[in-house]
Amino acid sequence: MNQSDHYLKQPEKLLKATDVAEKLNISRAFAYRLMKQGDIPTVQIKGARRVRPSDLEKFITECITSPTEENK
Repeated sequence: MNQSDHYLKQPEKLLKATDVAEKLNISRAFAYRLMKQGDIPTVQIKGARRVRPSDLEKFITECITSPTEENK
């Protein structure tokens, strides 16, 4: 990969807790709790926690339950 290719590849835009809350339709406080507990992996930048969109998608996928699992 040459140097110009490096600049063309854009990293995922990291999400704030408010973005996570909006996507999951939950409160910001609950989003922070999920992030702090490690349920949703975060990137720590000094005092700020951010979430990669791919990690949020993985969290959502792992939360999907089948109808038979809900009846257990």
